[in-house]
Amino acid sequence: MTLALRLAEQGKSVTLFEAAPSFGGLASAWRLGDVVWDRHYHVTLASDSHLRYLLRELGLEGDMQWSKSRTGFYVDSQLYSMSNAVEFLKFPPLGLGDKMRLAATILRASRIKDWKPLEKIRVKDWLEKWSGPRVTEKIWVPLLRAKLGENYHDTSAAFIWATIARMYAARRTGMKTEQFGYVPGGYARIIERFEQVLRQKQVKCSLGQPVKTIASTNSGTVRIETGNGGVVETFDHVVVTTASPLAARMCPELTTTERNLLNGIRYQGIICASLLLKKPLSDFYITNITDGRMPFTAVIEMSAIVDRGQFGGRALVYLPKYLPSDSADFDLTDDEIKEKFLAALEQMHPQFKWDDLLCFQISRVKYLLPIPTLNYSDNLPAISTSVPGLHIMNSAHIVNGTLNVNETVQLAESTARKFARQPVVAVPVRKLTDHELAEATR
Repeated sequence: MTLALRLAEQGKSVTLFEAAPSFGGLASAWRLGDVVWDRHYHVTLASDSHLRYLLRELGLEGDMQWSKSRTGFYVDSQLYSMSNAVEFLKFPPLGLGDKMRLAATILRASRIKDWKPLEKIRVKDWLEKWSGPRVTEKIWVPLLRAKLGENYHDTSAAFIWATIARMYAARRTGMKTEQFGYVPGGYARIIERFEQVLRQKQVKCSLGQPVKTIASTNSGTVRIETGNGGVVETFDHVVVTTASPLAARMCPELTTTERNLLNGIRYQGIICASLLLKKPLSDFYITNITDGRMPFTAVIEMSAIVDRGQFGGRALVYLPKYLPSDSADFDLTDDEIKEKFLAALEQMHPQFKWDDLLCFQISRVKYLLPIPTLNYSDNLPAISTSVPGLHIMNSAHIVNGTLNVNETVQLAESTARKFARQPVVAVPVRKLTDHELAEATR
């Protein structure tokens, strides 16, 4: 949506195709009983300048609410608070020496300016160097495994640098404590306003139109065929913003090298449960879980930072489980997931009762998080492809940050500027025959 807006502002005629019936993707909203809120958990930091500027353009930044957050850790079946320096020093699972090394690791990461050399170092090796083996195994590895699964073995140290750098960026803005912001009404309100602005800018919004095939034509344009009703349109340029494996399937004319690079990007998926509860579980926004036996990898209590009036006085909790995009867990039924998640939640929070649950809904996303493997940025496919007029740009191109809305907006902004400075001219190419197209798609 940001890319479409900026291209329209450059004077281009833009059509935005969306497979779903509404815009937003990972930032979309849904209904939980009588509450409408984000399908996945999102917060804004004071340092998220690109997102905040966009919200200002949409007339929403002035409405933002800010809250201090607290952090919990679930270690060895015990729940601890680690929300300030005093609690950090008292944190029982680690000795004083371990805490000093952990603090030194975070401080070291926050001061690194050049992230590129970190891409050549495995994250576990880097953490062991600075935190030591005990802290790495007790704290870091469980957290890495919770987010990345066994892919953490091949993940570079740039991942932990980007994670720490984002959280510390807010402190560089002058805030002494960690504060998270949100727009009342959540992303449902943001996306609704954004769509209004796009239509005002004469962007054609084509909803409920999953793209099936993108191919070149004899006249040098790019042809899009959608899956619903077989709608066919042609354009001078097409920018694909779906996950890399999906983009590879849509574009049969890509070279073997381009296809291999796109399919070579590893993804973590997510099963994320949203729970609407009668009352809160705790005052922690996030509870990090180091116990790998738990069926979810964290507890995110959105109502710990969002005014509960947004939820009709109830509490909103997310239970995410990050897992490989080909995991068999995606085939579990909603009831199977619900039974496992609620039993584990009761173990963590004995005061939780099943009749406290008002609504339980599950979101499944197979291609969520591109994993920054060793030498990641050196193996990324270029945004402009070998097919004239065809470009592929998605969250895999975030090379020096973490996956969040601010980074996504920044990527779209920078890509739009590149298109403005260096327009790629479409030239006539031979159109594939039906047989060649079928072979390429196979």
